[in-house]
This record gives sequence, C-alpha cells and structure tokens, in this order.
Amino acid sequence: METTHDIVVLGLPGSGKTTFLAALWHILSANEVNTKLSLVRLKAGESTHLNEIASLWRRAKVQERTLHAGERTVTMSLRSAGAPEFKLSFPDLAGESFQQMWETRECSPEVAASLRSNGVLLFIHADKIKRPGWIVDDAEAAEAAGLPVEPGNPVAWNARLAPTQVKLVDLLQSLESPPLSVGPRRVAIVLSAWDQANGAGMTPDEYLTAHLPLLRQYLTHGLSETWVVKLFGVSAQGGVMTRQASLQRTRPSAYGRWMFLAAHCRSLSRWAIP
Repeated sequence: METTHDIVVLGLPGSGKTTFLAALWHILSANEVNTKLSLVRLKAGESTHLNEIASLWRRAKVQERTLHAGERTVTMSLRSAGAPEFKLSFPDLAGESFQQMWETRECSPEVAASLRSNGVLLFIHADKIKRPGWIVDDAEAAEAAGLPVEPGNPVAWNARLAPTQVKLVDLLQSLESPPLSVGPRRVAIVLSAWDQANGAGMTPDEYLTAHLPLLRQYLTHGLSETWVVKLFGVSAQGGVMTRQASLQRTRPSAYGRWMFLAAHCRSLSRWAIP
C-alpha cells in the first residue's frame, strides 16, 4: 500500500537544491551503486527535466537556471529496504522564490501551497555564507588600505544585502506563522558543498554554531517544540564548478562509487517524513 509524504525543498539562490536533486535522480536511475532507497515509478512527464539536470551533474557543469525556471514539483514513488511503497513530492522551487519572500514579503499561491508540507529540507551552501558586516571591521580595513573613512555618509539599507542567517531565520518564522503554519514539522538542515566547507574536523552542528550562530540559536530556542530538527553535511558534486571550466573526473561511471551521497539520500528523505 502506498502512503503519501510531502517534502518541500527550501534554500536561497545557489544553495545546492537542484544539484542534490540531480544527484538523487542519477543514483535512483543509473543503478551504479546498491542503495536501500529504490525508485518504483516517476510521475509522467517529469523525466525530461530530471534527465537534463542529471546530465549537467554527470558532466560537472553548473546548473543553468533556464532549465528549471518557474516552479516544478517532482513526484516519485519509492521503496526503502523492503518497506511498503511510499510517494515523495519534491517541489523544486527556485531560490529566487525565497529571496522574494524576504525582500517583498510575497509569494505565489503555488509556492505557498508547497510550503505547507510537513517535511522540510532546508539547503544552505556551506561555502557561500554572507556574514554580518561590522562597522569597526570595515573601518579597520579601510584604514589598513589607506582609504579615508567619511563619517556622515550612510549607505541606504537594502533587503538583498542582509546576512544569510537573517534571511533563513525569517523564512523559518514564516513557516511557523499563518497562512503557512501546519503544526509539527520534521526539518533537515542540509549544509551543501560540505567538502568545501571552511571547518575541517567540525561536525555540521559545530559548523552551524561557528558560522551561523543566529540560526543555530533560533533552531534551539526559537522554533516550536513540536518541530524536530537534524543537521546533515552533504557533497552532491564533490568539487568546485565554474562556467568556464568543468570539474574533472577520472570517468563518468565512477561517480556513484566514490560518493557517500547514496546513504544521505535515504537518510534525508526518511528523516523528513513525519
């Protein structure tokens, strides 16, 4: 008997959501590695989009936004280690949707419907965190560079310039407030590009505490006690990509063999299921 569980994939632009979905589809469809999580069926018409992003992933190319412009919902029927079949719905929402929620306090009805899922995967690119700017640090840097500091010349505030953790806390607060509140949720905080993170030897929890302390504090003391949160560090690509030069691999068929992602795909999806 099939059961339905909805998981919404959240993250600011460039947080690694589409790269993870591409890697997940490759693992499920290529059969290169043995995993407990297996694909039973895919909703009709969705394979074209998944094959396109997986093709870019296999060639270590940057995911082009034109391939996933607009809002898409990927629905898969899966089975885990002989357990009953279940259906997962992954709204592959563009990061700009969440950026818009922060900047204009608006979102489309389609995005709002997806955000009412009980399971949440919140992606954060571990190597692209915009940190708060401190006046004293800016003044010291200007002095060291021999640049004059001009008092009384303020810079106008712009929502786009806010630190990463401020935007993420605001997003979580929105999920706890009407009309997006649905009660208890299970949340997986996914630190993507974990292999590139500037914190060798740290656990994901330690990394979040060191680099995103406001978010860490909110997860511990701000969220409803009915929410259950767990942190993951995931590398879905295994290197840095640029538009000019692709990431080099020994051979394409070796992708799935060296990645530890297969285990995380199952862990993330199962954790987010209420």
